[in-house]
Amino acid sequence: MTMAIMLQGTGSDVGKTVLVAGLCRLAANRGVNVRPFKPQNMSNNAAVADDGGEIGRAQWLQALACRVPASVHMNPILLKPQSTTGSQVVVRGKVWGTAGGRDYQSLKGGLLDAVMESWETLRDSADLVIVEGAGSPAEINLRANDIANMGFATRADVPVVLVGDIDRGGVIASLAGTHRILPQEDLNQIRGYIINKFRGDVSLFDEGIDQIGSFTGWPCFGIVPWLEEARRLPAEDSVVLERLARGSDSALKVAVPTLDRIANFDDLDPLAAEPGVEVVMVRPGDAIPDDAGVVVIPGSKSTISDLAAFRRNGWHVQLERHVRRGGRVLGVCGGFQMLGQRVYDRHGIEGDDTEADGLGLLDVVTEMEPEKTVRNVSAHSAMFDVPLTGYEIHIGRTEGPDCLRPFSVIDGHKDGAVSPDGRIAGTYLHGLFAADTFRERYLATLGIEGGGTNYRAEVDQALDGIADRLATLLSPQLPGFEELI
Repeated sequence: MTMAIMLQGTGSDVGKTVLVAGLCRLAANRGVNVRPFKPQNMSNNAAVADDGGEIGRAQWLQALACRVPASVHMNPILLKPQSTTGSQVVVRGKVWGTAGGRDYQSLKGGLLDAVMESWETLRDSADLVIVEGAGSPAEINLRANDIANMGFATRADVPVVLVGDIDRGGVIASLAGTHRILPQEDLNQIRGYIINKFRGDVSLFDEGIDQIGSFTGWPCFGIVPWLEEARRLPAEDSVVLERLARGSDSALKVAVPTLDRIANFDDLDPLAAEPGVEVVMVRPGDAIPDDAGVVVIPGSKSTISDLAAFRRNGWHVQLERHVRRGGRVLGVCGGFQMLGQRVYDRHGIEGDDTEADGLGLLDVVTEMEPEKTVRNVSAHSAMFDVPLTGYEIHIGRTEGPDCLRPFSVIDGHKDGAVSPDGRIAGTYLHGLFAADTFRERYLATLGIEGGGTNYRAEVDQALDGIADRLATLLSPQLPGFEELI
């Protein structure tokens, strides 16, 4: 019989993703056939699953922790926000349509069947499934037709462990309040809780555990400190963008304008992990640093909308000044599209605006097309004649004179564009900086001597480190882990 456990949080960004990844690696290291599952994820950080289609980047990481290929069944519903009120809905890896927030609430009940079919598929292939919730089960105003938290847990009869983030404060109230407002059907699924992101002397919270117990009757399955190893894992949600920056003096400053609909920003993680490199996330209202060596314009879920915001922030003027001073610019996916002369969206795929002037730094034009490109690729760098690996997730076709100088070659086809002087470049290839040799060569053109860093191996080591720590920190009574912890 397949075992299962579900981690739900008292709020967003309480650390569920890292805990699930760590528990997956712990189980895998001890010979258990384990799989991750997240019924519904909302993120513009997507990955391409090995069986084709999009899933949340976090579930890709958790599959890596399990040492198994990533599957669309690990995240059957992915919501990709593309405006303040609406999201693209991806069902089992394929675009299903778009929906506003209120419309989606009425659609969720119909999507539960897809969730349960994926759940059964995963359960049939594993001995243990570790499920991650989304947001908080205490959002009882959204409980009807819920598929992300208790709606799934009660339907699948999966035991739930709550995760509370003590670092943000109010963890006792969060847990006690959750107990107070949940209906009995949901309370029946909860087995206990974990305190996460603790700093300092754990014994100082002994009284807190007693108090939580008096309010809820729930046991504490462990207190997990702030895990430094988590900083070496790919970024998953925009709430953790700040951690990409090193915050110290470095030989190279990489400036990254934080777009409203920034997507796949974990492209930057390998750069931030390099000695001598500081990644600066430029927030709206802030200026692109004058001493930046390179500006990276990241992916975007809404290219035309983010172009307008780019100009409202005055970044276009600052970018032109950066280029005049001899600085370099790299655009990735939506960022590549922005660097061109013009962007057309005649089908209204991304919104009501059907065309916009680009930043004019590359002589290319982009036409948005209904069919989406979603694939893992092996490529070759045209700039440095070295192998590249990564993935494509984009709509749009980009053409123009600068495409005659491609950034890379994918399956014999030219990708991206490079300016005549080589200082401005764009590509549709996500994940390019995870290719160690390419990253070394690229940084060398910016005066950074690197080499010897194996980024993927460092991520793997971080997962092992987190797994080892959880084995000593969590209680053997954690559901599904009696023989592992």
